[in-house]
Amino acid sequence: MNVVDSSGWLEFFGDGTHSKVYAPIIQESTNLLVPVICVYEVFKRVTQLRDTEEALQAAALMATGEVVEVSMEIALLAADLSIAHKLPMADSLILATTRLYAATLWTQDAHFKGLDGVKFIE
Repeated sequence: MNVVDSSGWLEFFGDGTHSKVYAPIIQESTNLLVPVICVYEVFKRVTQLRDTEEALQAAALMATGEVVEVSMEIALLAADLSIAHKLPMADSLILATTRLYAATLWTQDAHFKGLDGVKFIE
């Protein structure tokens, strides 16, 4: 299973230099987990940069993967990970989801660099 961090989704939707790295991961939706916090972050940013209609289209594409809500288990693990790695709340929720599902996290967010289970894109 794979998780794409919000930075990767935004790179994909913005057709950035690394969008081709994220495209095959995103397109393989049967192996894609989408933490609900990523939907929030991407929807917000796309709305700010473009408009609500494009943000809704982005959210719809994200929903082709398995959207994972924040459970008690994810919340508690996220708190522990936040303390251990000095991660902001959203990043710790994303990492906790990745870890609980034994998935791989794809990101270009420096907060995750060097952590187990993370494929960091420079």
